[in-house]
Amino acid sequence: MVRLRLDLAYDGTDFSGWAKQPGRRTVQGEIEEALGKILRLPEPPVLTVAGRTDAGVHARGQVAHVDLGVEAFGALESRHGRRAPAARPAEAGPAARPAEAGPAVRAAEAGTAADAVRAVEAGAAAARAVESGPEAARPAGAAAEIGSVLAGAAADAGSPADMDERLSSLRRRLAGVLPPDVRVYRVTVAPRGFDARFSAMSRRYAYRVSDAPGGVDPLRRREVIWYGRPLDVDRLNAAAAVLLGEHDFAAFCKKREGATTIRELQRLDWVRQDDILVATVVADAFCHSMVRALVGSLLPVGEGRLAVDWPGRVLTRAVRDSGVHVAPAHGLCLEEVRYPEAGELARRATETRRVRTLSA
Repeated sequence: MVRLRLDLAYDGTDFSGWAKQPGRRTVQGEIEEALGKILRLPEPPVLTVAGRTDAGVHARGQVAHVDLGVEAFGALESRHGRRAPAARPAEAGPAARPAEAGPAVRAAEAGTAADAVRAVEAGAAAARAVESGPEAARPAGAAAEIGSVLAGAAADAGSPADMDERLSSLRRRLAGVLPPDVRVYRVTVAPRGFDARFSAMSRRYAYRVSDAPGGVDPLRRREVIWYGRPLDVDRLNAAAAVLLGEHDFAAFCKKREGATTIRELQRLDWVRQDDILVATVVADAFCHSMVRALVGSLLPVGEGRLAVDWPGRVLTRAVRDSGVHVAPAHGLCLEEVRYPEAGELARRATETRRVRTLSA
């Protein structure tokens, strides 16, 4: 298998969120369908995403990964028209890969384009060496088949530049198939241990609000909400400051069975850009509707209707408060997902999967 990282953006206005749902238009559904069509797969591949955005929420810096079989990935042509050879049925998935495949095949499953090419070339060299030796020394069964496939792959894989061309080809073809409100703007071979969801260190969102007396600029109406009452940035920031740190954010989350509501809120501040106020919200992860609930609790403070300490008091109660109104979806945009260095990806994914408790 080859794991690819996809960096993408979308206008969430006409989507029922990220996650695939029967009978509904979703971002995940559109991209998976496009990949299946381009790669001519019997079933679309399944994407794993950094942040499952709700209906109407936008993304400028979303990240997902997809695992493709060697045969599907090899079907992509480079600019020079080179294709990887078709895999035999016994080699189509990870469950069929025997232990004898060795490090060359395992290395080809993840890493940079150069790593993948080197792994294929190394496997082919080993296969040629075995085939030139005495018959008794040759491996039998699946191991011999894999050596044969690797030998053919080396002749056709080309250079790392050719591998990059295949990735660029996939990006271009996605641009031609996907609708205009979703774009995959980068496709890369994921480093070893990369998981779009669990390897992430933080997510950064922006929420945009206009308090202009005349309403929102019509050209920005899909990404900015109109509040209609003057907002004080200093009051907003004073109320936001007490929410920072690691807490149980149950008061600001829609509870999901088996999911923790403990999160580390690393940044929450507001700046004014003419008649638009922008909140920047960063956390290691967010629970369902958390960002919009935080914003919804701060806006009444900004207009002077609630005390500056009210959101902090709600937080300490750690139960859902009926006074917290979830802000509209279209003002929210996922701007960036940050990951550790390549050598730390697997460790980060393991840490993230652990059940979380508040630090002592």
